[in-house]
Amino acid sequence: MADEAFTGIEGELGITSACRLTGRSRATHYRRLQPPASRQAPRPTGPARAPQVQPAALGAEERAAVVELMNSSEYAELPPAQIWARELDAGRYHCSVSTMYRILREKGQSGERRRQATHPAKTVPELVAAAPSQVFTWDITKAAGPDKGIWYDAYVVIDIFSRYIVGHTVERAETAERAEELIRETSTRNGIVLDTVHADRGTSMTSKKVSQMLIDLGVTRSHSRPKVSNDNPYSEAQFKTTKYMADYPERFDSLAHAREWFDTFIAYYNHEHRHSGIGFHTPASVHFHTADEVRDQRAATLAKAYARHPERFSRRPRPPEIPTQAWINDPAKRREPTPQTS
Repeated sequence: MADEAFTGIEGELGITSACRLTGRSRATHYRRLQPPASRQAPRPTGPARAPQVQPAALGAEERAAVVELMNSSEYAELPPAQIWARELDAGRYHCSVSTMYRILREKGQSGERRRQATHPAKTVPELVAAAPSQVFTWDITKAAGPDKGIWYDAYVVIDIFSRYIVGHTVERAETAERAEELIRETSTRNGIVLDTVHADRGTSMTSKKVSQMLIDLGVTRSHSRPKVSNDNPYSEAQFKTTKYMADYPERFDSLAHAREWFDTFIAYYNHEHRHSGIGFHTPASVHFHTADEVRDQRAATLAKAYARHPERFSRRPRPPEIPTQAWINDPAKRREPTPQTS
């Protein structure tokens, strides 16, 4: 509404009633009666004034000396407050702590001054076995004892090509000494010439005793990356098979009971269990080179079945192939993490 019309209504009804009738707020009415003065003063058009220099400010040479002091080998990793206090204790005063910070900001050095720990990217373990006794992998799993808080440690060493459990033991506790003994016995049994032993980064696996023993045997050490369980897939899969057995006890009555159960299970696993990863042969058959003969027998049986009833097959049946290699992190199949975009 025009200001002239509003003024006429105001004269008859008063400001409050006029505002209510016209829908105009009283604040707007009073602001229009008395417009606020401009808040910004006009900028001077003359030449720019030179910045005033504080009379107490450090000179250029003094500031350079402070920078050199803070970047010295003695103080390069210390914050300004520490430098200020130590210099003061030595009877030297250069400037205030806030001035030290101000100088660092001007030099672009206001970030963390301490040396930061650098963690180089862990190398992805890439191991391949083309025959038994080339690459072993081992790990330790917990087995519940008779009472709460009592656990036994089952050590298991596996040949990744044949999946054959070449060594195992169950102990009351995990120790580097027992791990070293087991791997030494396993690696030297029957004159085995071993290339590599792979493990995760547990305390026993990375212990000095085990490391030195492998060096003495001329065996290459390999370790999983931190917190990457897929770098030790054969041990992880074998432990899952173990604990999913129908007769796996919820708790073992004693250490002797645990050892007896694992002895029986591992004998079954090595000599009776048909493993899908090795063409449904037993680990012992592949490890001791009888799998080809078994596969030929299977092929003969399938050929007879096909000859009797070819209509029951869509194609001539063949027994599963036995893999020629076993990999940990096959580079041809490994997928690199996809970069995340924001």
